[in-house]
Amino acid sequence: MSDTDDLPQVYLITPPEFELSTFPDRLAACLDAVPVACVRLGLASRDEDKIGRAADALRVITQERDVALVIETHLKFVERHGLDGVHLTDAARSVKKARKDLCEDAIVGTFCAGSRHDGMTAGELGADYISFGPVGQTGLGTGSAVEPELFEWWSQMIEVPVVAEGALDAGLIRALAPYTDFFGIGDEIWKADNAAAALKALVAAMG
Repeated sequence: MSDTDDLPQVYLITPPEFELSTFPDRLAACLDAVPVACVRLGLASRDEDKIGRAADALRVITQERDVALVIETHLKFVERHGLDGVHLTDAARSVKKARKDLCEDAIVGTFCAGSRHDGMTAGELGADYISFGPVGQTGLGTGSAVEPELFEWWSQMIEVPVVAEGALDAGLIRALAPYTDFFGIGDEIWKADNAAAALKALVAAMG
């Protein structure tokens, strides 16, 4: 993706917790500010009713703008709530089941941390995209960041689209833009008072 006319796309990730009374408007403002390819609903809650209500509310926002909406982990919510697919968090382990259980057109993506092997295996099993991260330094998890060389190698060797996510900033986005298909942007903008403005600033760094 070294062509400047072929810039990465935006893949928005919701906060793990949000107020349903206000967040849909914040999301809508972001979707209206810049082109967005996909939104991932990634609530940390285990409350099925809460997740379902959030899925329904966000689906209205995304469908109006022809933006795909995937849900993290919860496979059965895809058909139940008319979503576009699922984002798995266990590398290649659940890809085959998700591919089998969901309709042929459903999106199946998965997070593979920094493992080339897991990414390649997931792609062979039918994943539509692979996500690697965190890209930047963070105190969460193990605290280790994915090496930029992974994205450069992937872009040269593998056809399955790749998402770069986790602790992004303008410098990292600028450096990785030639080698990634999507930037997974979430906490980087939601912690700002004006999420749409923060998103526009990060998108500007892509090219």
